[in-house]
Amino acid sequence: MKYALITGASKGIGKAIAEELAARKVNLLLIARDAHLLEKLTQTLKQQYAIEAHFLALDLAVPNAVTTLNSWIETNLFKINILVNNAGYGLSGPFTDYTIEEHKAMMQVKMTVPVELTGTLLPQLKTNQPSYILNIVSSAAYQSVPGLTTYAASKSFMLSFSRGLRYELRNKGVSVTAVSPGSTDTGFAARAKVGAKGLRAAEKVNMTPKAVASIAVKAMYAKKAEVITGFINQLGAFLVWLFPKKLAEKTAAGIYELD
Repeated sequence: MKYALITGASKGIGKAIAEELAARKVNLLLIARDAHLLEKLTQTLKQQYAIEAHFLALDLAVPNAVTTLNSWIETNLFKINILVNNAGYGLSGPFTDYTIEEHKAMMQVKMTVPVELTGTLLPQLKTNQPSYILNIVSSAAYQSVPGLTTYAASKSFMLSFSRGLRYELRNKGVSVTAVSPGSTDTGFAARAKVGAKGLRAAEKVNMTPKAVASIAVKAMYAKKAEVITGFINQLGAFLVWLFPKKLAEKTAAGIYELD
């Protein structure tokens, strides 16, 4: 029996991807911090879709989180052929508003854990073909974003990592897809402490987690390399490429209310 492992699965895009895969009769391993939400979602998906589903409540920001996760996988003899690196959060505002430890914790969840988890599970993925790696990135990956400086940089890292890894695995039976959503109706903005101006800008282009998940799962199974969700986000990425970087950065700084 094979499973899809999803990080950040208790809410938002991760939860929607879990629901999308469950509807396709994919068995699930759900990882997030909130045990109550995970247990509720696991039971709901098992009952509604007649699949196997298990969960592990784990804070991926703590040291050795991937070691703990892999021990759980090995102890239960779970076979994995889909890895969804989705967990993450943002820090909005000037870089100096946060401690280095806060930046490092976010970078661990958004960069170190996906790389470590990918490396740990690749032997399984190569064995349990066809296999897929789905990295949830962001439209912020395509430019520097003053006011979300570390967040955008971490997403640029994941986009580049996905591109390189996809090429390396092109003949190994493991497909790698990077999906970059723009503003999505999740708890991201609240946790990131995005200001009023940023929230108003986001409301104009918000997509639902369900819509993003549908695009992401279809792209993964189609073995697409890279997808930006939504026409406005696609246009934005093109304009960032077309226009001077300084203009894009000034525009972003205005949205996040930086001088």
